[in-house]
Amino acid sequence: MIPNLETIGRWIVILGLVVTIIGGGIWLISRITGWEKFPGTIKWQSGNFTCLVPLLGSIILSIVLTLVLNLLARWFTR
Repeated sequence: MIPNLETIGRWIVILGLVVTIIGGGIWLISRITGWEKFPGTIKWQSGNFTCLVPLLGSIILSIVLTLVLNLLARWFTR
């Protein structure tokens, strides 16, 4: 079965909303917890430019998301 454009458009909108909600959640968590002060964060600062690379936070987030997605995949395949 080939999906029509209406179905594809609906899924793209849903995916965009999910990404927006996840991004907003990450933004709120970073504002509340002080992500810049998290151990394992590399910070480059030059004039008006600041770049934060949260290495440890990214690894922890990756592990948590992997576990959640694996659990969801197992739940949906039953």
